[in-house]
Amino acid sequence: MSDELKKLSEQVHENVTSFDFDGKDVPCIILGEIKYDELISKVAGTALSIDTDLNILQDGLGHVFVEIVLRFSQGGIVEKILINANEKLSFFEALAKTSMLAISSPKSHYGKDNVFMIQLPRPEKAENALEIIKHGLKPSNKK
Repeated sequence: MSDELKKLSEQVHENVTSFDFDGKDVPCIILGEIKYDELISKVAGTALSIDTDLNILQDGLGHVFVEIVLRFSQGGIVEKILINANEKLSFFEALAKTSMLAISSPKSHYGKDNVFMIQLPRPEKAENALEIIKHGLKPSNKK
């Protein structure tokens, strides 16, 4: 394993899941309880937008990581979450299908309470990202 791949692997956010919301499988990032509470306290009751970027990192050998960057228009919040797409492809498939992303705490009942939902304003970004991820998961035949 290369040093760069090892470094990325050490930064991966493992706590991601999905849950059923009105018949749709919604991807969910689970933050630590304190971090989640701080985020909610800064944005609760405010009108805000959230810029969502999907930065895809790949090595041409089939290893793909996605850095999800969430920039909140209120509270000066920028969250960066790194996910190993090799292990969590279904997360990105659900994101592309629903254009929704949930943020939750470990004590929440996913899909029921204490879940912060984000509607992606441009669904095609998630769809395009999924295609790039799937392409990147196939090792390059270049030598």
